[in-house]
Amino acid sequence: MSSTTTAGTVPASQARQRARGGGVWRAAATRFRSDRVGMVSLAIVVAFLALVVAAAAGWIAADWQVERAVADAPPTFLGPRAATPSRSVVAEPSGPPLDISAVDPLAPRYAEWQAAAQKYRTAEAPKAQTLPFGADRIGRDVLAKAIKGAQVSIFVGVTAALLATLIGTALGALGGFLGGKVGDLLEWLYNVFTAIPGILLIFAFAAVFGRGIGSVVLILGLAGWTGIYRLVRAEFIKHAVRDYVRSAEAIGAGPVSYLGLGVGIDQVSWGTMLAEAQGELILGHWWQLAAATLFMAVFVTAFSLMTDALRDALDPKLRGLE
Repeated sequence: MSSTTTAGTVPASQARQRARGGGVWRAAATRFRSDRVGMVSLAIVVAFLALVVAAAAGWIAADWQVERAVADAPPTFLGPRAATPSRSVVAEPSGPPLDISAVDPLAPRYAEWQAAAQKYRTAEAPKAQTLPFGADRIGRDVLAKAIKGAQVSIFVGVTAALLATLIGTALGALGGFLGGKVGDLLEWLYNVFTAIPGILLIFAFAAVFGRGIGSVVLILGLAGWTGIYRLVRAEFIKHAVRDYVRSAEAIGAGPVSYLGLGVGIDQVSWGTMLAEAQGELILGHWWQLAAATLFMAVFVTAFSLMTDALRDALDPKLRGLE
């Protein structure tokens, strides 16, 4: 008995082949879009990145250093603080002014000098008693500081992670693929870095590179590559003995490629805000700590959930391809 295929009818095997041929990335994108948590987390991460770009361009939070409110102004929902009465009040002198020209020869010039000084006196703009997220100890807007701090903190965190990934991937690939003396040398380097406590390693690099955003990125990148190195090295060693690699070598193919994969005082970051908030918290001024913690927690949680959803979308076992 012969089987025929009518026009417009596609065999099941061919349909599966077309579904797979639609592209791994397209299938992953479809799966990712179906994950609501992942999509919401992606939107939050994109919003934070937009804040970073806007802050770097000076479109928002450019005046974060301006003293807009009174010192330690509370958030708006708490309302202004009650005025503290002064302990002693000095009564203003009454009666006609005394003539002290006999004992002070400059007394007749005082009125003239006071009138001249009035011409150069600048009126101080009134300061707000409250701000949406409160003010710090010198009256700067905590919300503007948190937004400006996102620029430094996210840039440093993402760039340092990329640098650590680049170093760990390159060294892990070399160690796992070449092996031999190169692998032994890289293993010795890995053991040296992991034998030193992380905080001491950071202090050692800080003593060499000094302060600044560039130095912080370099220090964190150099101190954080070891985990990536072990992962990539293990993947290279595992795939080096796989059948497809042996088969490629048997037909004369060459090496097979594989993809396994402190700021200055004139700047602000979430870390510096937390450091400042330690002293303010003793006085009951908690809003700077809350703002920095809120921004940091939202971004880190959203980024973590987004990467989890992306991992699930790219996992072939979860896509039903294996």
